[in-house]
Amino acid sequence: MRRFITFLLLLLFTALSWANANLKEAADLYFNRKQHDALNKYIEISKQTGERDAFLNAVYIALELGETRLAVDTVSMALKKFPLDNEVLEFAGEAYLAAGYYLNAENVFARLNERNNKTVFYYISIARAQMGMGQYDLAETNLKQAAAGDQHNALTHFMLGEVYAKKQQYRKAAEHYKKVTDYDSQFIEAKERYGDMMVKLKRYKEAYTNYSSVKAADDTDDKVNKSLEQLKQYAPKEPVNILSIPERPKAHTIVKKPISFFGDLPPVRVGLGAKISGTPVPVKKVQFSTSHEFKAESKSGKLVKTGTPNKFWSVEIISGKPYLLDPNGKKTAFQGDTLYIKQKSTDEAGHTTIIKQMLVGHGTTWQGKEDREYRGFIEFTYNREIGGFIIINHVNIEEYVFGVIASEMPSVFPIEALKVQAVIARTYALKAMGKHKKWGYDVCDTQNCQVYGGVKSERERTNAAVEATMGQIITYGGKPIEAVFSSNCGGYTQSSKEAGWFPHPYLQPVSDYKNLHEEDLQPYNFKELLQQTQQAYSRYFNNVSPSAFRWTRYIDESRLRKVINDKKRIGSIKAIVPLNRGRSGYVNGVKIIGTDGSLTLTKEHEIKKYLALGLLRSTYFIVQPNYEHGKVKSFIFYGGGWGHGVGLCQTGSGGRAEAGQNYQQILHHYYTDTVLKDIRK
Repeated sequence: MRRFITFLLLLLFTALSWANANLKEAADLYFNRKQHDALNKYIEISKQTGERDAFLNAVYIALELGETRLAVDTVSMALKKFPLDNEVLEFAGEAYLAAGYYLNAENVFARLNERNNKTVFYYISIARAQMGMGQYDLAETNLKQAAAGDQHNALTHFMLGEVYAKKQQYRKAAEHYKKVTDYDSQFIEAKERYGDMMVKLKRYKEAYTNYSSVKAADDTDDKVNKSLEQLKQYAPKEPVNILSIPERPKAHTIVKKPISFFGDLPPVRVGLGAKISGTPVPVKKVQFSTSHEFKAESKSGKLVKTGTPNKFWSVEIISGKPYLLDPNGKKTAFQGDTLYIKQKSTDEAGHTTIIKQMLVGHGTTWQGKEDREYRGFIEFTYNREIGGFIIINHVNIEEYVFGVIASEMPSVFPIEALKVQAVIARTYALKAMGKHKKWGYDVCDTQNCQVYGGVKSERERTNAAVEATMGQIITYGGKPIEAVFSSNCGGYTQSSKEAGWFPHPYLQPVSDYKNLHEEDLQPYNFKELLQQTQQAYSRYFNNVSPSAFRWTRYIDESRLRKVINDKKRIGSIKAIVPLNRGRSGYVNGVKIIGTDGSLTLTKEHEIKKYLALGLLRSTYFIVQPNYEHGKVKSFIFYGGGWGHGVGLCQTGSGGRAEAGQNYQQILHHYYTDTVLKDIRK
């Protein structure tokens, strides 16, 4: 008897070892861009062993590949073996929704809701099924239950807006669309819907404002453009031309110069008022004032004119030639096409220059113009190729970092996180020197490089972080690294290789989750990770929107089709298929299948651009279709993080600093095998 039991245990151990080895092999296939092979392997394992995880992985991959019939068949087999398993039931509900079997989905999720703690998600899923059946009153009831929870706020309110719009209760619909935009400013679809409701309610000024936000993010929609044209009489009136009004400038900020006791600080040339691509925006006329008496010099160093402080001077293109104009309008011709405005600081105060109506936030929903103040000196170069001035701020590396940190990280973050940002901002600038040398500057002031706001962006805490790390950069092999960073990694960073970039050894996937064993991660786990609340260092909400860590989007098929048409016409969209998901979970290849063809996207920025209005926050997502009458009506994205997810996770650094980690520990976590170095020594 003992021998028989031993024999059975040996058989069981052998079977488990075989199953585990095969599960690992199947996972390797999945993460190496062989999803169909992985799917077949998981189905084989599930048939031979009845392994639960094999079933779940098979259903998950089948749904990703758009093979809904196979997903339903596979989950039906799983239900026979695990009829009371909550996760199997959940996957069954997902498969039924994807196949358009709404009644089955409603029944499954209703059963789960009675005995599981994922109540918000299940209420949303039940409502999806009910909306698919046209049962909007029932959907409204369940969505109200979901809205009382603390997850998926944006998606819940968007769907409530959809329900009320269907019921022609436009005021209620508008209230919920507005809640979406308040919660997640990047949920552009809600802004468009809100604009539609404002038209219904004859609140045309608000309609115009929201349509304008949509157009700023995505100008491909004929409907939005037509609506703006029809509502143009309700556009905000243009302000009076500020340049035509003589005025005294606001008082200049008294700034302290950074002093290095160990060596010189490298200079940096920053292109101001650049496009989101980093290229210059030509300007015909620029007004400026200085805090100290200045000298206007030519490129050769010849004195052109001396100028008084605290008055508005200007440079202007007149009849195709550049001139310097004094406060009374008297013209002085440039010596050549470049003019430097140079000042000297006093012992009491560093010098600054205020430039009026500088372009900020180009290509974003917050694009506008505002007065900006800068340290260092200013260069105005008349570029005849683009027909206007290029404005360049010459500062030393520490003054540059002063103007970057608070633009890139909230100044209320822990001081150790701010030190991290100072080190990588300095490192990034030195590595990127000459990135835009075609236009005469090293780096731009937009997200194409690093957001640089000048003196206005400086804060006492961020300047202290710069001074505490003065001269320090992070290196690999003795050279500055590509110190890339994203706002929020959503719990996991990805390698530069996964993102389709050059494979740097120090840019490897690292986890920000607190209770996750990465080595055990299976494909189907990403559904849980992205749909449910997780404990992570990057789930840090001190002055950071929760939607930066977990976000949702609801995108109509017809609207998405118009976005994709800008790239390629493929007809009605039938499926969005992730072609490659790295081990970190980021999607780095997508195939969009239409009735008249398909479109494959392999670049991170294109995936974000062509799968939503404006941009998706990241490529760390799963996507689910909604069907009506057998056709895809819309797509729901469950995503995590904001940005490309490579290198430093800014929000994660805040969470780690709050947990007691110092800036050196944080840097070495995100940048593998790197070394801190002082450039002044």
